[in-house]
Amino acid sequence: MTRKDELHRALDSVRRRIAAAEKAAGRPAASVRLLPVSKFHPVEDIALLAELGVDAVGENREQEARAKAEALPQVNFHMIGQIQAKKTNSIARWAAAVHSVDSVRIAEHLDHGVARAIERGERAPGTLDCFVQWSADGDTARGGVDASGLDDVYAAIEKAEHLNLRGLMCVPPLGADAEETYRTARRLAGDLELSAGMSADLEAAIAAGSDIVRVGTQIFGPRPVA
Repeated sequence: MTRKDELHRALDSVRRRIAAAEKAAGRPAASVRLLPVSKFHPVEDIALLAELGVDAVGENREQEARAKAEALPQVNFHMIGQIQAKKTNSIARWAAAVHSVDSVRIAEHLDHGVARAIERGERAPGTLDCFVQWSADGDTARGGVDASGLDDVYAAIEKAEHLNLRGLMCVPPLGADAEETYRTARRLAGDLELSAGMSADLEAAIAAGSDIVRVGTQIFGPRPVA
């Protein structure tokens, strides 16, 4: 079996899980979008997914994502990992969306970065879709903002000329009840989109109302050693 065949089978398997979860939750078919997460996997795998119709993937690390985005301009790369302020200018050049905005400072830096990238011809005119990452346990050192700070970050994105507030993202803390975390996230997101759910718990996320599930291992297999 070729690698493309392996990826095709894995992709179909995940899509069947999503469809079954939508049905079980009484949600419309195809209401949940799949974002494959390609962290540590080679750019060749992403190219094969593109041949299979996948047009967007998620990446955790800026340097790795930037190199892959340069190699595959036909694919939309979403930044889903924790962001350092010093990396925002680079992210603003290649990211189709950012799921991990977790402070007013990061929002402001991204806005400036997008403006600069457009001015230099490194990015097409338009806005950068942003999701605010909620820290479910309040441990913001691991990324995310606690619930009391969400409105401030939302406001910073809405104020920014070059950013578009798209939604809320969350990752359940280790040992947490994923279903409860996702239900709370759905409530906090309100009318915004929710980016939540991974390989192990996408059914719980879809039942709670997630709009985007981020799946890596079930599609690509175990991550190579970094």
